[in-house]
Amino acid sequence: MSLFVVSRAALLTAASWAALAGAAAAQSAPRSAELDEVIVTGTPFGVTDRASLLAVEVLDEEDLAVAPASSLGDLVNGLPGVRSTNFAPGASRPVIRGLSGPRVQVLTNGLGMIDASSVSPDHQVAVDPAEARRIEIVRGPSTLTFGGSAIGGVVNIIDDRIPTEPAEGGLDGHVSAQASTVDDGTSFGGRLKANAGPLVFTADAFTRSASDYDVPVFPESQRLLDEEGEAAGDERTVGNTFVELDQYGAGVSWIGSRGYFGASVKRIETTYGVPGHAHEPDPLDPDAEEEGVSIGLGQTRVDVRGEWAFDTGPISAARLSGGWADYSHTEFEGAEVGTRFFSEGQEGRFELIQRERNGWQGVFGLQLLDRTFDAVGDEAYVPRTEIAEQGLYTVQRFDRGGLGFEGGLRLDGRSLESLAGDRDFTNVSASAGAFFRPSAALFLGLSVARNERAPSEVELFAEGAHVATGAFEVGDIDLDSEVATSIEATAHFASGPFEFDLHAYHADYDGFIDLRPTGLEDADSGLPIFAYVQTDATFRGFEAEASYRLWESGERSLSLAGAADQVRASTDLGPVARIPPWSVTGGLDWTSRLFDVGLEVRHVGEQDRTAAFERPTDSYTLVNLKGAVRPFADSNVILFAEAANLTDEEAREHASFQKDIAPQPGRSLRVGATYRF
Repeated sequence: MSLFVVSRAALLTAASWAALAGAAAAQSAPRSAELDEVIVTGTPFGVTDRASLLAVEVLDEEDLAVAPASSLGDLVNGLPGVRSTNFAPGASRPVIRGLSGPRVQVLTNGLGMIDASSVSPDHQVAVDPAEARRIEIVRGPSTLTFGGSAIGGVVNIIDDRIPTEPAEGGLDGHVSAQASTVDDGTSFGGRLKANAGPLVFTADAFTRSASDYDVPVFPESQRLLDEEGEAAGDERTVGNTFVELDQYGAGVSWIGSRGYFGASVKRIETTYGVPGHAHEPDPLDPDAEEEGVSIGLGQTRVDVRGEWAFDTGPISAARLSGGWADYSHTEFEGAEVGTRFFSEGQEGRFELIQRERNGWQGVFGLQLLDRTFDAVGDEAYVPRTEIAEQGLYTVQRFDRGGLGFEGGLRLDGRSLESLAGDRDFTNVSASAGAFFRPSAALFLGLSVARNERAPSEVELFAEGAHVATGAFEVGDIDLDSEVATSIEATAHFASGPFEFDLHAYHADYDGFIDLRPTGLEDADSGLPIFAYVQTDATFRGFEAEASYRLWESGERSLSLAGAADQVRASTDLGPVARIPPWSVTGGLDWTSRLFDVGLEVRHVGEQDRTAAFERPTDSYTLVNLKGAVRPFADSNVILFAEAANLTDEEAREHASFQKDIAPQPGRSLRVGATYRF
């Protein structure tokens, strides 16, 4: 317990639920009941999560078939240790163990997004979860295959646009549709895969739209109203939160007996509103009114990927992947074009997978990135920057059943060139761990890691008003690399009807890069001036999940569910801003061949341990009810429904910059159907 601190209430609740064997369930997407999924993110040679030192959550195809149509951050919000920036329905990025932005890597098939989502919380990730066949979320820094920038964790969107195996029966795919009441939302999509000799073709298309969403209270929090000396109004809708999204793509692979090689192209276009931001009216026009700010985003992406297996020798397979993307992002002030952001570049990865010998597995890899970021307009607070990265890494694992070891080493080079100046960084990251299986049911592990992260272009070169964060941000070109030294304890237990998973961690940061108030105000914008500084920091916490099948007969079962998590973060300058409070989740799930029903109760504690210029956030409890019906014997058709936030509770996400003007949606009914063939 010396490694982490938990509130008494959270600890008692977690302990009680562990005794009852509750199972984890995400707020907005169900977690797969299986705990022996093979994971590929962070372990290219493949390890089951029941035998992994990494803290991993997997949303598989079954989960995603009934998941809500939402942005990536909102989809994964509520998984253990994972929250959302919750900036708006159109822009929501994952927060892992209290870390976000450039410290959390969002990937597509193991490659970076090459977008501008890490620059600002109002920037959407250039991917929609509807395209995913699988999403893997890795919590913590031991992800050396993806570099020191993944110091907080990784979210990897895995699709099948470049096929790795032929279609079943020569042709397979799915179509889906759903609608929600809280935002008059609708979504439609489909995916098709077809064989033509050794060639396999794919095509997919998805569209999503939603209006401004309803909330149970006046959008502004009572704390904010009290500060402004105003009273709550009658409004029960968060204005300017609409979303319009279209995404389509296609791919082709040649698949042989020893490998495959393929290519794909994808286009995503989306327009979404940014709540709380308005374009000032023309002072010469007395009838002019404030107009909302919206963002129009587009990206074209081309990927290639292949793998070739070798029959003999020390290398079992070679893998190659590469991606090129052209991204643009326009902020509209009413109908007028405001600031524009651009990101263009390419990333490649080559890996050699060692042949397993006597329990020894491993991978050697090379990763290259070349990207140009640019911004034009009033909020172009970061200058044009040329970014180049090179990484060499290896991850090794020795597993003899009862005892095993893991280790990894990575060397990174990163250069940034801009009008503000040039910086070069050389970083070394390493991890080591040991695991022990005292019985077939129990896996115990302990790992240590030292990760170095080079500063981002924003942290180095920013200088200007940033309306999304409500600050005039000033970077520091002399920042050093951020160094995190962490230790994590892991326990997996699975025997009969009972399963349990625990991760407890402690991380010390040397040179933690933090955005702190200076006490000054910018004369032109009137915004408080915040500067990027370096200080020492400590993050510690835990995530616990458990499940117990109360009753089982054939394909029918009744299970009890629960999870708990907490993170506490401090620096020499005080608490870290926007750290999520503790949470506990419990549920009861009935599953059968014909239908499934689940009841979930999730409580999130209050957060009154705040940084300067940050307001506390009240606790809340959400009650959700979900169900799915498979009316035909082959289970190809799934009809599903979810009643979210049944009690119409006021819920505000502390990790969000928008929490005091945009609470989470109120009571909502969502219905949908999926047909797979």
